[in-house]
Amino acid sequence: MMGTLFVSLVSCLIATSQASLIDRCDLARVLYKEDLDGFEGYSLADWPCLAFVESKFNISKVNENADGSFDYGIFQINSHYWCNDYRSHSEDICHEDCQDLLSPNLLSIISCTKKIVSGAGGMKNW
Repeated sequence: MMGTLFVSLVSCLIATSQASLIDRCDLARVLYKEDLDGFEGYSLADWPCLAFVESKFNISKVNENADGSFDYGIFQINSHYWCNDYRSHSEDICHEDCQDLLSPNLLSIISCTKKIVSGAGGMKNW
């Protein structure tokens, strides 16, 4: 019993340590530096809210959807439309490798996010 509890606890700690979380203030600084304050009419405050709702600030989050597509990164960008994951059909509108959207420097994901909100629907694409 004790051994099972210990293994479960260690497994939880390992899973938690593998998440790449970014502090919301650090995220806001990067977003501001990349000119997202006011971009397409969205305030700087909108972007961290989106990141929290989509990934809880987890840069490395990958989520599989019922249709076989995957969502990547802090903004959970979908592989069916926006990036190429080499697993399923993709329109690859952002011309990005989906794995690049998991990078801690955030430049690829910010570039793709700008393309998404510049198109029809804006932030409603999420």
